[in-house]
Amino acid sequence: MTLSFRRLALGGLALCVLMMAVALGLEHIGGLEPCPLCIFQRVGVIATGLVLAVAAMHNPAGRVGRAIYALLAFVAVAGGAFVAGRHVWLQSLPPDQVPSCGPGLDYMVDVLPMQEVVATVLSGSGECASIDAAFLGLSLPAWTLAGFVVLAAFPLAMLWRALKRPACGN
Repeated sequence: MTLSFRRLALGGLALCVLMMAVALGLEHIGGLEPCPLCIFQRVGVIATGLVLAVAAMHNPAGRVGRAIYALLAFVAVAGGAFVAGRHVWLQSLPPDQVPSCGPGLDYMVDVLPMQEVVATVLSGSGECASIDAAFLGLSLPAWTLAGFVVLAAFPLAMLWRALKRPACGN
């Protein structure tokens, strides 16, 4: 049985929902406060989920429409994976190379232009380098990076199907 475009989009959306449920559960039940890089990773998950939800609802018949949705979803996944990879890299730095802690994200959004906020967050800070929780020896950003890698399979499969398979009936 091959998976249809809509089922692939819904499968990816389900993974996005699961990733956000875990993140929100760890925050609100587990008491872990997300750092700015964690929040940016959530943005990547939500953006991917939104693209996949629209793709599933629209379910275009043509290859071009399907390819566009797949590429948009992949770009969102890649952005989230980049941020998660940056976070993992910051956590791997020796203590003497960790950047100093900066202002909170709320403060930066209030006083800085958005371009500076993004640049400042991606440069990282000391709070993003600390490992507050780990599971099976991996930090939460490492698990998020793994989630993005798995999530990337959905838009890639959607793109593959859009480019290689006839659009009729699937």
